[in-house]
Amino acid sequence: MAADYSAARVNMIEGQIRPNKVTDPFVVEAFLAIPRERFVPEALAGVAYVDEDVPVSPGRYLMEPMVLARLVQELSLSRADKVLAVGVATGYSAAVMAEMAGSVVALESDGALVEAARKALAGVAGVTVVQGDLAAGHAAKAPYGAILIDGSVSEVPASLLDQLAEGGRLVAVVINAAGLGEARYYRKVGGVVSHRILFDAAVRPLPGFERRAEFVF
Repeated sequence: MAADYSAARVNMIEGQIRPNKVTDPFVVEAFLAIPRERFVPEALAGVAYVDEDVPVSPGRYLMEPMVLARLVQELSLSRADKVLAVGVATGYSAAVMAEMAGSVVALESDGALVEAARKALAGVAGVTVVQGDLAAGHAAKAPYGAILIDGSVSEVPASLLDQLAEGGRLVAVVINAAGLGEARYYRKVGGVVSHRILFDAAVRPLPGFERRAEFVF
């Protein structure tokens, strides 16, 4: 008989997500609706709701719930939005955002994770899982009203910012010059993208976004 994790899901909301300034009822309802244990290896189902990043394959993790929830809240998703979720691993972030958005393109580079995401997302309406280079995004379905990068990066590449629609938003945790993670919010207005820092965050790095080497004269 499958274990019932509904109480753990409620505890995640009340003990992690709400205390981290997540007040949007639609975000809270989305996190309550999606069984996080479905998106981790079976042996780790019992720790699916801990307040830290959970490993799902070598070097890849589900982002800490309270950080992910805060980032999703900043996107202010609606059914009018087409979303690009970059580096979804097993697909948890895509499933959550599908509860609020019109459609979600779930981009993953690792073939085994692509298959795991498709299996975990079976029955979740509005999500398309695609395989490709994470930093390149998925131009075939651009532009997007919202983009979420599911892991920390050294920089947000222009290739992703270019795929934002007018008025589109992007959220990511970017490692600053001091080596610390800071959640950032980007928005395209009049064809120009600007950003602001939201809060400090320590999440695992997403491969493929290493800072490019620069020449020093």
